[in-house]
Amino acid sequence: IVTRVPDQPAADVKRSNNQTGVGYNKWTLQPGVFVNIVLTFRQSLFAVMATFAVGGPYLSAQDNRAPRDFAHDVLPILRERCARCHTNGTYQGGVSMDTRQSLIESHVIQPGDADESELIARIESKDDDYRMPPEGQPLTAAEIKTLRDWIDGDATWEEGFTFKETNWKAPIQPRRPQLPSGDGQPIDRIIGAYFQQNDITWPDPIDDAAFARRLQLDVLGLLPEPDSLLKFLANPASDRRQQLVDRLLERNADYADHWMTFWNDLLRNDYAGTGYIDGGRQQITRWLHRSLSENKPYDRFVRELINPGEASQGFINGIKWRGNVNASQIREVQFAQNVSQVFLGENLKCASCHDSFINDWKLVDAYGMAAIVAEQPLEMFRCDKATGQFAEAKFLWPELGAIDPNSDKRQRLEQTARLITAPDNGRFARTIVNRIWHRMMGRGLVEPVDVMSSRPWSPDLLDYLATDLVDHGFDLKHTIRTIARSRIYQAQCATQTRPVDEAFVFRGPLARRLTAEQFVDAVRLLTGTTPEKRVAEIDDYGETPARPVRAVLVHADPLMRSLGRPNREQVVSTRDDQLSTLQALDLGNGQVLYQALQIGAEHLPQKYPQTDALVEYVFRFALSRSPRPSEKIVIEQTLGDNPDQQKVADLLWMVVMLPEFQHVR
Repeated sequence: IVTRVPDQPAADVKRSNNQTGVGYNKWTLQPGVFVNIVLTFRQSLFAVMATFAVGGPYLSAQDNRAPRDFAHDVLPILRERCARCHTNGTYQGGVSMDTRQSLIESHVIQPGDADESELIARIESKDDDYRMPPEGQPLTAAEIKTLRDWIDGDATWEEGFTFKETNWKAPIQPRRPQLPSGDGQPIDRIIGAYFQQNDITWPDPIDDAAFARRLQLDVLGLLPEPDSLLKFLANPASDRRQQLVDRLLERNADYADHWMTFWNDLLRNDYAGTGYIDGGRQQITRWLHRSLSENKPYDRFVRELINPGEASQGFINGIKWRGNVNASQIREVQFAQNVSQVFLGENLKCASCHDSFINDWKLVDAYGMAAIVAEQPLEMFRCDKATGQFAEAKFLWPELGAIDPNSDKRQRLEQTARLITAPDNGRFARTIVNRIWHRMMGRGLVEPVDVMSSRPWSPDLLDYLATDLVDHGFDLKHTIRTIARSRIYQAQCATQTRPVDEAFVFRGPLARRLTAEQFVDAVRLLTGTTPEKRVAEIDDYGETPARPVRAVLVHADPLMRSLGRPNREQVVSTRDDQLSTLQALDLGNGQVLYQALQIGAEHLPQKYPQTDALVEYVFRFALSRSPRPSEKIVIEQTLGDNPDQQKVADLLWMVVMLPEFQHVR
């Protein structure tokens, strides 16, 4: 939605504080060009709001939808009636159903709108030359309704599932790859060999200012302050980038604040849902923040989560829901699902109900993990029906070791923690370095990051990072430092295009949207609206107890929720990076952002009374650069010599709406 016209100067985007509704403000576009989408943006917003206001067809269509489970309802139909002609290398009519993405790119479904989907038109057709499938009986009315409901429900797909067969078998044991010869650190030597093999030219490096912004957002989640950025740029040392990496990683409290977002999502900490029994689950915020600030070795970190003390027990306890729940949602099965997903990159959710359709795990495997934390014999349920069989505690990979099913719960947890974090469990280290690479580079070596049985685009790079982590005592900061110092991390972002069913080819880092917490912190620091009060859970810790409170440490406001901060009712390993209607509303007219910009516009002119100094500060803080000459001329003409509060607020809004601001690039 927010895209600049290439090579065009900033324009006078002007707002007034006339209220058009409770909590919303009117924005108008004056002559000039800063963004090319504001009018369309506003028209879309008002069209959507009008539909909601009158209870239009969108709402009634939603009410009539029946939710469809991909694995149980949809997959059997696709496998039986479609797969022979449209999967695994056979793509008749150019239609591939290997993955959700390839199906969408084949232009036969419109997620959210079955009526506009060619797939539905063909399976409902009475014309034998047009109908699908072309042979055999037509789909039944029930099957057609299932596919309709599925498409209307956004055509959800089981993460990691593909019809495309592969001979790849993910190793469990560690593997130490042979490194290519040549100069540079191992990451770049491996990437260099990969580029040569795939006939790819190395991307150009980013400049120092862009590097500082990317690095600080990745390591600390914060924009570099103008003074510190200028000091870095003035450093004549040839290794100034390496020095900056080390300095930022030494800011322990800021590092912990930022990576809390990552771990809160994975560990379902700071749960904000509505369904569990009060007192049924404890938060682990104090333990988590201290562990990150101390850079606790990752193997010890995980052992303290799997075999916890009082401060860290919230993760394995899971959520105790109100009332009766499906057998696959009981706390013991949550343990099996969450531990396997977070630390081993394995999906047991399908296998928690029946033998999995999407991977090799069986019902007995999921319940074997669940039995580790069971206080009493745990009966297995298949599709929510009792089997009369009872689970026996067992680890996912017996070749790595066994769990004594006759030992007590504490002993079983000790054994499990040891097996998961053992140096010969290569999956453990591979999973976390893949998550860190995804976080810093925009895409994992293995995708999706929770399906570690998939083939990585560079097995050697994955195994190098994993063995290097183990060699350095499971020091996660070491892995972050190693990636940040690489030539490829410091390269310009790549543009990725992929034809249907063509394998992913790595070309360089990808731009990433700021998380909700990063965006809010950036706006608060830019506008001087960050609260100073410490958070109760960690107010006895940190180098600077009076430092500003980060967004991750307070309850989510409406802006953070709309920008993707989850309730954490389930593990969240990657957040959706697509702009939603709610986000557009909050970024365009939301009260939270509006108030922050108004406050900033009130006090910034007092600190920077000269217009050129004010503009320089805003651009330098927000974008880590000075305004371009064309931007500076137009903005100064717009603001004038004595800009009022509303004009300054307009300037702030224009800048924070830029993709350049909203992305780590």
